[in-house]
Amino acid sequence: MVEGRAADLTAHEALRRVVKAYDVRGVVPDELNDDVVRALGAAFVETVVRPGADGERRVVVARDMRESGPGLLAAFVDGAREAGAHVLDAGLCSTDELYLASGLLDAAGAMFTASHNPARYNGIKLCLSGARPIGQDTGLRAVRDRADELLAGEPVDAGPRGGHEAVDVLRSYAERLRSLVDLSGGRRLRVVVDAGNGMAGLTVPAVLGMAAGLPPLPLGIVPLFFELDGSFPHHEANPLVPANTAVLQAEVVRRRADLGLAFDGDADRCFVVDERGRRVDPSVLTTLVGLREARRVRGEGGVPVVLHNAITSRAVPEILGAEGVRTVRTRVGHSFIKALMASEDAVFGGEHSGHFYFRDFLGADSGLLAAMHVLAALSEQDRPLSELVGGLDPYVRSGEVDVAVADPETAAAAVLDVLGEAYDAASLDVDELDGTTVRRWHGDDPWWLNLRASNTEPVLRLNVEAADVGTMRAVRDRVLDALATVPAEGGGPPSGGAAVGGGRR
Repeated sequence: MVEGRAADLTAHEALRRVVKAYDVRGVVPDELNDDVVRALGAAFVETVVRPGADGERRVVVARDMRESGPGLLAAFVDGAREAGAHVLDAGLCSTDELYLASGLLDAAGAMFTASHNPARYNGIKLCLSGARPIGQDTGLRAVRDRADELLAGEPVDAGPRGGHEAVDVLRSYAERLRSLVDLSGGRRLRVVVDAGNGMAGLTVPAVLGMAAGLPPLPLGIVPLFFELDGSFPHHEANPLVPANTAVLQAEVVRRRADLGLAFDGDADRCFVVDERGRRVDPSVLTTLVGLREARRVRGEGGVPVVLHNAITSRAVPEILGAEGVRTVRTRVGHSFIKALMASEDAVFGGEHSGHFYFRDFLGADSGLLAAMHVLAALSEQDRPLSELVGGLDPYVRSGEVDVAVADPETAAAAVLDVLGEAYDAASLDVDELDGTTVRRWHGDDPWWLNLRASNTEPVLRLNVEAADVGTMRAVRDRVLDALATVPAEGGGPPSGGAAVGGGRR
């Protein structure tokens, strides 16, 4: 397929680097380039895309606003068509809009985005028809291996070249979200929205405004950074990092708004700021939305199941469980959670990173749909948001702390040794569902922590929760001191520091 690439180890190594546990992501063009993406497009079609009822293999593609998007998408489309697929091009989309297109068009999907990563990155989120997930163990590894063969010079196994047509699903997307959460009858809210120059700048006006031709809602939207710009001139489109929501927080207070919403680059994650300008933890949102969805299911005579990942607050299963909800703890990552959403018939799932999953939205994640649930919950009563969520957040969390280490297993072992000496190893409950989770939830200073290797970046991620601030800080700092003795990524000296979601608070 690619002339003269049989001995090109750079292409081979780049492919191995960019194919992660549940998506494709890398630096453009050093790791992710036209040749690699073209091979992935053909391999995707050959390996996992099955013919529909009409015998045609269909793939819907879309991209976010990154500058490298048009070229990479064109290369992928070329590869997919060479492998015989009919390609439906949805153009500029949010990731959850692409998932809906996959369901509406009965087509496999490829979304070009690097989500919250800096401008030099891009990537691909792949799915089967109906937005069914793909991960390393459910097709992505096979796609990678076949792409490797194509880069080495093997021909594409295909018949006639597939077709290509443009599609527009924005209005259908807006209509679907409005059908799932009715905002038309609540009290009027003033909402500051920070799109971060990402795709929420396209989807928010369509869903919460009238840009898609839908009737007005009782919302006054104050837009921040709605211009689509993949260079991210104002701040990185990663609302998990508190510094990136500072402008939003200040503007909510200045405007006397009811709340603020922040989205990442591809708008599949949402973070919320209350009327005081304070960030609402995603675990709190998981509880809030989980209760709404569970009560609806119970009202329809069903048994509600809600998923939460290994890093959400202990309060999530405690509060939901007290309401009769069956909660299931999961690994981090959309492909794992989507598979469990289907197998458990879960109505909702939440992650600490601001991803929220809905059974009625193909089991996929949608930041804007989660935001609409928050808007609905607030508009249905007269209390401010801080009071509405006040009882859902009884514990103290560290925020996510990133530490560069060469060997995650060695680092985790060092941490366990230190904790065992400090707290008595026999008193610790350890599991490895997703990384290493250590619990000591008893006595006067209960706490737990999770330490896991990122699936998208070369870092180890630490999260700590405790019943009080002092305990959280003591545990967090003890772990960071232990990690400082472990060699950093690349074989260099110990890291001696960490990138903290909010600093050592």
